[in-house]
Amino acid sequence: ELKGIVFVIQSQSNSFHSKRAEDLKRDILKQAADLGKELPTVLLIHQIDRHEGAWTILPLMRDFSVTYGGNSSWIFFCEEDTRIQVLKLLETLRRFDKSKEWFLGKALYDEESTIIHHYAFAENPTVFKFPDFAAGWALSIPLVNKLATKLKSEPLKSDFTIDLKHEIALYIWQKGEGPHLTPVPEFCTDDVNSYKVDHCATTFSNFLPLCGEPVNKEDVFVAVKTCRKFHGDRIPVVKQTWEREAALIEYYSDYADVSIPTIDLGVPNTDRGHCGKTFGILERFLNHTSPRTPWLVVVDDDTLISIFRLRKLLSCYDPNEPVFLGERYGYGLGTGGYSYITGGGGMVFSRTAVQKLLASKCRCYSMDAPDDMVLGMCFSGLGIPITHSPLFHQARPMDYPKDYLSHQIPVSFHKHWNIDPVKVYFTWLAPNTEESHNGKKVGYREDL
Repeated sequence: ELKGIVFVIQSQSNSFHSKRAEDLKRDILKQAADLGKELPTVLLIHQIDRHEGAWTILPLMRDFSVTYGGNSSWIFFCEEDTRIQVLKLLETLRRFDKSKEWFLGKALYDEESTIIHHYAFAENPTVFKFPDFAAGWALSIPLVNKLATKLKSEPLKSDFTIDLKHEIALYIWQKGEGPHLTPVPEFCTDDVNSYKVDHCATTFSNFLPLCGEPVNKEDVFVAVKTCRKFHGDRIPVVKQTWEREAALIEYYSDYADVSIPTIDLGVPNTDRGHCGKTFGILERFLNHTSPRTPWLVVVDDDTLISIFRLRKLLSCYDPNEPVFLGERYGYGLGTGGYSYITGGGGMVFSRTAVQKLLASKCRCYSMDAPDDMVLGMCFSGLGIPITHSPLFHQARPMDYPKDYLSHQIPVSFHKHWNIDPVKVYFTWLAPNTEESHNGKKVGYREDL
């Protein structure tokens, strides 16, 4: 029955995201009431605040087992933009014996081994399936109980969380001893208005959020991190692709090159980390740009980004809040740790966030410390949660499953390795290739 399903929405505390999650919670409860059913439990991840790493889900298994292990049948996870037909979901879950261990979802797989999955299953990456969170996914209570027991004896290793859906599937699979993901055709990522969705228990709003007019070009200051050795090959790509979309842009290097032009921040280049350079950029933004410019974007010189789409996305965020936005990774979240925005996909700061950060005196422990991780540590210490958007990407388009990208309108990709970056930009990110119809994405782009 419906009361046997615990719904868990992958929510965030930022006001835009928490409102969307609350709307989904209301919709689930209204559908349940309209069906005359006893109301299910609906949890919002960001309100389960005992864990910094609640969003990584596995640390919650023991709580789920203790609280719901005796009187529930399923934990159903979804994103704030997942749309659920509650009756259809109930009918779908009834097909599976709730006394057995089930891991259900819409299956994704890698077509080739990829760095974001540590080149797992390199011989044949298509064999390993992992769930598309946008379609929703479910664990039966017996499996939740088993995972909770396993986590008691084998705590999560304190290393990196990079692609949560893949890492959860690996943990459940247990090197072949645990259940594989069972694909469920009723878990869908087609748009709710698509002709294909009659059989779907879930659908996904696959559009770029727009909450009013896009923010003005002059409201976004773009800082590009570079160094002398990349002036000749990476900077020309930026100039051929997305530079024209930015009204305010500066290039920061270890060498002042008037032809670009670059600004020498007086910070020597480091082979990795770049923490000193990034904090120099933050201080310059606060002290040398117009206080009326509310947004700062920090990118690498090999980041491909759509400023055009970013301006739409930023219409949904309040720059008076301390917003730190991008693709979320985690470090050591099984043992305390912190979340951070990974730098290559682009890091977006509200001026308010930069002010709070620099007022805190939290700084680099060395000039070549990893800037994105230090920023995550600083914001975590300030109690300022980072804000995740799946539209920013730390890797290249071919590093993600086609089906995953097919319900996105991406904002960024990263790296020029083994690709034609200009072609990637014009295929995936350029404003004049917006494949949309009434704001909805149509079709799937050529794979690169």
